[in-house]
Amino acid sequence: MGERDENSNKNAFEMLSEGSGLAVAVVDGGPREVYVSNNNSICQTLSPDGEFSPACAEYCGKALEMTTQSGGIVAFECHAGLECRAVPVNNPNTPLVAIVGRTFVKSDNYRRATLRSMKGDWSRHSPLDLFENVLRSSSPAPLDRAARQVEELISRARSQKKSSKARSETHGAKTSQDISNVVERFNREIRRDAPPSVDLTEPIRVEQVMELIPDAPPSPASEKPMTERRSPQTKAWRSFFGSLLKSDYGTACETILDFVAERFGLKSLVWLDRNGTRLENTVAIGDMKGRKVRLGIAADDHRLVEAAENDSPLTLGERSGSTKDARTMHLFPIGVSDEISAAIAVLDKIDDAVKAQLVKVCRSLAPQIEILRLRFEVKEGEALTLAVKKFGQNLKKIDSDDFWLRLLQSSAEMISSERASLLIYNSKRDQLDVKAVVGVKEWTKNNGEIGARVARLVLDKNKPVAVADVTKTGLPPANPERQYKTKSFMSCPISIGDRAIGVMNFTDKPSGEIFDRSSIDLFQAIAPQMAVAIDRASFKHKAGELAQISVTDSLTGLLNRRYIEARLAEEIKRSNRHGFPMSFMMLDVDHFKSYNDEFGHPAGDDALKLVGAVIRDTLRGADVAARFGGEEFSILLPQTTIDEALAIAERIRHNIENANFEHRLVTVSIGVASCSAELCVSSDLVSAADKALYESKRRGRNRVLSFDEIGGKRTR
Repeated sequence: MGERDENSNKNAFEMLSEGSGLAVAVVDGGPREVYVSNNNSICQTLSPDGEFSPACAEYCGKALEMTTQSGGIVAFECHAGLECRAVPVNNPNTPLVAIVGRTFVKSDNYRRATLRSMKGDWSRHSPLDLFENVLRSSSPAPLDRAARQVEELISRARSQKKSSKARSETHGAKTSQDISNVVERFNREIRRDAPPSVDLTEPIRVEQVMELIPDAPPSPASEKPMTERRSPQTKAWRSFFGSLLKSDYGTACETILDFVAERFGLKSLVWLDRNGTRLENTVAIGDMKGRKVRLGIAADDHRLVEAAENDSPLTLGERSGSTKDARTMHLFPIGVSDEISAAIAVLDKIDDAVKAQLVKVCRSLAPQIEILRLRFEVKEGEALTLAVKKFGQNLKKIDSDDFWLRLLQSSAEMISSERASLLIYNSKRDQLDVKAVVGVKEWTKNNGEIGARVARLVLDKNKPVAVADVTKTGLPPANPERQYKTKSFMSCPISIGDRAIGVMNFTDKPSGEIFDRSSIDLFQAIAPQMAVAIDRASFKHKAGELAQISVTDSLTGLLNRRYIEARLAEEIKRSNRHGFPMSFMMLDVDHFKSYNDEFGHPAGDDALKLVGAVIRDTLRGADVAARFGGEEFSILLPQTTIDEALAIAERIRHNIENANFEHRLVTVSIGVASCSAELCVSSDLVSAADKALYESKRRGRNRVLSFDEIGGKRTR
């Protein structure tokens, strides 16, 4: 049987769903599906055999009711995040509704679906079943167009049905010639008005369209059209894609490249991952292994997005001095809707048939890759949170006697590095001084300036660098006396605000693994805590020529208002730049004037000292507390959400209330505000926290209130 025979067995809905890439389902008043074409695999998995699950019954199950009430096409988004259009059939004998779409339009909805399949209410289903045929659209426009096409098809089919019935009543039973004439006329009408997205090069049997509007209740769900039979090749692909979900993200990327290389006979393949707005190579095979790929295109470039939407690769020319030697790169994007998360780069010469196959591979891979990527991010995020918390706890234990060494040891432990060095910039001599080393007894240097090979460049550019193999960088060789075990290293600037004041160097992971982008991300996660600790230690002990003014309150030992205002401005810049959460609180001792009047100023000073000590003991290592003035204190909480800040504030309030003051009970009132898009300027944040403090005192004191709780703009 040829293509003509195959198409002649398809009804109009099947051809429309194929042409548009959308699902078309017909639902009765049961409610249940009586027909479906190109169903979304999520819908098929959640509601097998056409019987709606409770969640689906609230949406597709009520589509008939919605169209009956509106009298026309109804748009809705279901609980799965799928966009749909409900089209009334208006069948007098059996109420029906056609549902068009069942497609993801919003990338956030797709991500939520993958998260639900990993550890949410869909985790009981096989991810392979859920995402085997996920439908995606770049905008709602194709749904609206397809809904109008379905409406027109139904209208034509009903007209044909009425016409056939009238002729039957007039002339008796139809002859075969009558049916042929009807079919021929119907096909002419359909071809004349058919939209571009529907392939109508082959005849459509009117009888099949008519069956979608039956006079009697439809056949049982068990008699619905069979799922497409899978060929051995399709089964092999399904098995391969299913196996990916059993591995981790990095292994899966490498496995995919090996599979593609073997299947299509390719030798130069690179896997590119999105990092910010850039695509960076993480895995390569063949003659690209160990080579760096530099793309002159961003991950969100419209050309790459359009290539994904049009199911085609993006072809880029290699920048080369010789046109003859320049190679062509075919970039096959992988992503969700209009957001590209990865891509496969092919530098082999490939024909159109291979391109088409690779496009299908990447489209099929997208759901599994998104699951693995999100699973990896969740796992990494949890590990990072624990590591940062442990680092903060270690910072609290560091005393002034061995501050630099203990700081370096904690950092090296965090990064999993056997050897590390800490260099601080000496502005008077314009050079880097060695403050601490880990993993060697003493520092050895090449001829010339300390840190001249790498650290000074990192300091000047204020950007971290991770190198997989130093022998491929062109750098001068290291002093043989250092006896490095591996060829990989990482060098990161230590910054106070936007100013680099030193460099940390790491090498020799115990596992032999290389330092990569994830190593840099880990260091940058602890950088804010490290900056606070170094800044505090540097100012307090005047280390490294950083301390130029007094920043410590002589009575409480806390930092003073001048310091906290400068630090607040720096942390707000960091929060705006990197999207880190940040909170700020103002604290005031209740009825402090009467305490002074009744017991004298020396007793009042002792009370303030104890308040300061309780605050210091309650806070975490990265938090910054200062005496703002008189009996008022302020606390800066880097990388802290409003909910976490409120919990910390409550602990401070509770600990002060239960502290052993000499003369009488002492309590405090606290106001808290958090940095947000609307509230992330120093003066605004201080003002917001101060307003919350004033309201907590007005409501009776000895309490904690946030700015949004008193009617301010939400900061969470």
